[in-house]
Amino acid sequence: MRQMLIGAAVALVLSSAIGSSRAATGDEDVIRQAKDRAEIEALMWRYVRALDSNDPEAYAAAYTPDGQFQAGGNPTKGREALTKMIGAQKQRAAEAAAKGETRPPMYHMTMNSHLTFVDKDHARLEAYWQTVFGAAGQTTPVRVAAAGRSVDQLVRANGKWLIQSRDVAPKE
Repeated sequence: MRQMLIGAAVALVLSSAIGSSRAATGDEDVIRQAKDRAEIEALMWRYVRALDSNDPEAYAAAYTPDGQFQAGGNPTKGREALTKMIGAQKQRAAEAAAKGETRPPMYHMTMNSHLTFVDKDHARLEAYWQTVFGAAGQTTPVRVAAAGRSVDQLVRANGKWLIQSRDVAPKE
């Protein structure tokens, strides 16, 4: 009887220790994911600011070296191609400014986002988005230019969250 009581006490202590270990691991996961969410939010802020300010290098830096942007059937893949894509947008804006054409500021907005961690180094961000042109004086009010849904595949590379792929016209 005494051996059974000792055995039960040992089992109780072990199960308590295992439960504490699991709880600690769970807390570590929660803390890591909270930090990751903040880093991903900062990444997506840098992404839209680079896009809206026509900063090709900052835009491409938000992606992995082989990252891709897709809006329909023709993906733009790799940092060099992504830099060229935003560089062309910047060039068109400069040409318009040289002709005296004033363009209203452009704002890309993301809303109703949902982040899912696939594992500790991969995440999927789904959201609705809107592209809005700001007011340009009294005669040109704010205008919604486009709206849609996006699916982003994010990856932690060298300790830093980056966009692996961004699809702003997913079929799913």
